[in-house]
Amino acid sequence: MSGNKRFIISGGGTGGHIFPALSIAGELRRRMPECEILFVGAQGRMEMERVPAAGYEIKGLPVMGFDRRNPLRNFKVVFHLVQSLLKAREIVSEFKPDVAIGVGGYASGPTLKAAQRMGVPTVLQEQNSYAGVTNKQLGSAARRICVAYEGMERFFPADRIVLTGNPIRAALLNCTATVEQARRAMGLEPDRKTILVVGGSLGAKSVNEVIGANLEKMRGAEGVQMLWQTGEVNRGDSEEVLAASGVTNVVQTRFITDMATAYRAADLVISRAGAGTISELQALGKPVILVPSPNVAEDHQTKNAQALVARNAAIMVADREANSQLLDCALRTVADDGVLDALANNIRAMALPDAAAHIVDEIMNVSESESK
Repeated sequence: MSGNKRFIISGGGTGGHIFPALSIAGELRRRMPECEILFVGAQGRMEMERVPAAGYEIKGLPVMGFDRRNPLRNFKVVFHLVQSLLKAREIVSEFKPDVAIGVGGYASGPTLKAAQRMGVPTVLQEQNSYAGVTNKQLGSAARRICVAYEGMERFFPADRIVLTGNPIRAALLNCTATVEQARRAMGLEPDRKTILVVGGSLGAKSVNEVIGANLEKMRGAEGVQMLWQTGEVNRGDSEEVLAASGVTNVVQTRFITDMATAYRAADLVISRAGAGTISELQALGKPVILVPSPNVAEDHQTKNAQALVARNAAIMVADREANSQLLDCALRTVADDGVLDALANNIRAMALPDAAAHIVDEIMNVSESESK
């Protein structure tokens, strides 16, 4: 493959879409240093900052998500969608990509639809076990659909599906700290069983509320401690609740910049069930209790979690049941080495390593087939 290939990568909205997109771009650059890569994202979303910070050019579309709670607002959404389709066509026409890659998120729909209409080959990366509406619509014309779960033939043409896994941040696999060193680095006691609660950069509001309401149970948890990442939203309430409780075996932080060390410190993780996070936990072999967010399209986080539960690779607690069940379940699980070992072995068995390399293999195959 010549070194002057051109690629559009479109999508974003959350870290779960942006990290894989940057991993794919990095692998393309590693193999073809002279290739040109253009990102297309949604105006006002985090990719508009994260992608340039990683050294790539990005163009923004005015696309917005549909408002399921207030359908009247969707007149504006449709207007912006039409604008986005027109702008995406202009971007594709000017950049002339050899392949357009969609990683999910608002912008990927207009961008890949424009590319397909203009005869540009497209590759989809579907991260979840339940395909989103946009990817299902794009799948019939995509040359490859790179997936992270088996059984995706119910959504896409079987002859175009490739099981690649989801790319994860390489730094997570390069942690050299021992468990004890990792705990000290996180401000924890080195010899206590550790529960890590993560909710992403913004936090998980209902999970924070559940932890705050059940802090008293941690007081009686001898030999156990918790690292609680609250995020920025509602973090003030969580900090006040912890301070007022007098509980000393919970360490609270708004953000965790070194997730590799935080994961290494943990015996058990409590997390939402986003596809990116699950892929990280699979690669690291971390026992996890998943609390799927009820506020995502098509309830795809519950379906992600169920795919692991079916293989005894995770425990799931529904968000509506978390207040009565979550902390009791976590304390019971972290105290049982047999359960922890089984969960760790089973989730590690689901890992698909080198996902970015496998996805780029497929992108290169598509590009080469076009140039023959």
